[in-house]
This record gives sequence, structure tokens and C-alpha cells, in this order.
Amino acid sequence: MERLYSGLMGVDRLGPAEGRISVVVPVLNEQPALEELAAEVEAVLAGADYELIFVDDGSTDGSGATLDRLATVNPRVKVVHFARNFGKATALAAGFVESTGSVIVTLDGDLQDAPSEIPRLLAALAEGYDLVNGWKVRRQDPVTKVWPSRVFNFAVRAITGVRLHDVNCGLKAYRREVIERLNIYGELYRFIPILAAFEGFRVTEIPVAHRPRRYGQSKYGPRRFVAGFLDLLTVGFLTRFSQKPLHIFGPVGLLTLIAGLGVNFYLAYLKILLGEPIGTRPLLSLGVLLVLGGLQLLSLGLLGEMVLRAGPRDGRRLPHYRVVRGQAIREGQEWPAR
Repeated sequence: MERLYSGLMGVDRLGPAEGRISVVVPVLNEQPALEELAAEVEAVLAGADYELIFVDDGSTDGSGATLDRLATVNPRVKVVHFARNFGKATALAAGFVESTGSVIVTLDGDLQDAPSEIPRLLAALAEGYDLVNGWKVRRQDPVTKVWPSRVFNFAVRAITGVRLHDVNCGLKAYRREVIERLNIYGELYRFIPILAAFEGFRVTEIPVAHRPRRYGQSKYGPRRFVAGFLDLLTVGFLTRFSQKPLHIFGPVGLLTLIAGLGVNFYLAYLKILLGEPIGTRPLLSLGVLLVLGGLQLLSLGLLGEMVLRAGPRDGRRLPHYRVVRGQAIREGQEWPAR
């Protein structure tokens, strides 16, 4: 197995790295925490080839000026400025585009994510995983945030089948091919581990420290909680049915059609054999509506299949995969380590 990093397990400082590490930090009004955060990252990654990319997502509290000052004194710091707030997904996407490392680490800019956990994330990557997700086992947040988050994560596990306890943790480490493969938009940054697992990447989770908030205010509220569940429905559809749309529209359409036909056959029995009038019965309207609705759902699923099959067939729809090539070994030699 390829070993990207050495000397990481059970230590607080990072040993020499064979590839560059890009640390991406989205920032929105976190000015008091930025200098301390940069100092912690520098202490943890001392001796490694790394870059620290801050993405100022339209801050209005002077965060931009602080970041520019950090960039002037530290050549490893890169700052991306947005003219207004575009959201965390866009900020992360910009940080990924500007990154040059073979490994990318993300963490929030409010100092609740501990940079000292970065070596443990990298050690897990070195074990062969493609994405390592942090798990805030002892979350230092009010109960009004903790319990909704637990409900949300339970729903994520139930709908997607990916067994992660804290999918929205900002502390993550990725191999670069994960970032290049995924298309993150809207609020889907919450579900990067889910989308990565769906693409065939190896995803794991490790417990990480979580610190109480010392500066600023939380950016999460009821509105984002509702938006998260709507995005969860999107991810559930993408992960389960994006390659087989008829499998979601077909069963519902078929059941609806059968129910409509059953109603209409019953009405035909009343009319033809018993001679009862059916023209004014609400059941007739229901039967016709069910038949038309079922046909429309089946047609929608079939159209989705046709559009999917008509797309390009150049391999871009294939999931992520690895290739292991055989190698002839002379007698007495060991298999070469990867």
C-alpha cells in the first residue's frame, strides 16, 4: 500500500510528507480567530510541504484585511476573496480549485475544529482510505444544535445507507482524486462523504476533538436545518436512482396505474352488469385520475432512462475504480510494497 505519510500515528507533530498538503478554510466573519488558527496550523504542519488557503466568503467584520496581512507575512498562506457571501459549498469549491496538494484537509475557521487532529486524519489516509471524516463524539455546542444534528445524521444513515455519525463535521481529509471527481453545488458540501462513497471511494470516520466556541456566532439555524433535509432528499435520489430513474418512478406509477384500473373495472362492473349509473360518481374521476397519473409517472421514468442512455459513453459515468496489474516475480523475491 502506498504510504503518503510517515511517523503520524500517536504523535502531535507531522513528520516529513511525500506530497503537498492543502488546508482549506472557509471563512465568514471569523476575524478574531484567524491569526490563532493560522498559528496552530503552522505549528502542527511544521516541517511538511503544505499550503493554507483561506476563502473569505464575503465577510463584513474585517476578516479579509486580517487574512491579507497573514498572507504578507507567511508565504504558505493564500487568500481567496468573494465580493459577497455565496455559501460554504462555493467557498470550498474555490479552495479546492486553488489548492495544489495531493491531499486536501478542510476545517472550519471558528477554532472549534482542532488543527492538532490533522495528523490523525492523514494517518488514516495513509492506511488506504480516500476520505477521512471527523466525528465530534463530544460536541461542545448547545443542546439546540446537538440534538437536531443527531436527528439529521440518523436520517442520513437511514436514507443513504452510509454509516457515518457526523457527516457534517467540517474536519475532513481527502485525496485529490475525490475532489476532482465530485460535483459539489448548493448545500451539498454536507454530503461530500456520502457522494464519495457512492462514487466508490473508500470512506472512513475517526473521532476528533471539538472545542467550545470562543469567538463569533454560529452560522447554523432552523433555516439551514430545513435546507439540509431537502438536500438530503436530493442526495438520496442521486445515490440510489441517478443511474436507474425508472426504479423510482416505475413502482409508484405502476401501483397508481393498477389502482386506477381496479377502480375503473369496478365501475364498469356496476355499469354493465348491474346497470347502475356511474357518470356522477366521484369514484369515476378518481379512477381516471389514477390511470393518467400512473401513465405519466411511468412515462417520466422511461424518458429518464432514454436520456441517461443517450448520454456520452466515454467512461465519464463510470464510478471511481482502481486497477491492480499483475507483475512477474522471480523465485525468492517478495512482492514489492506499493
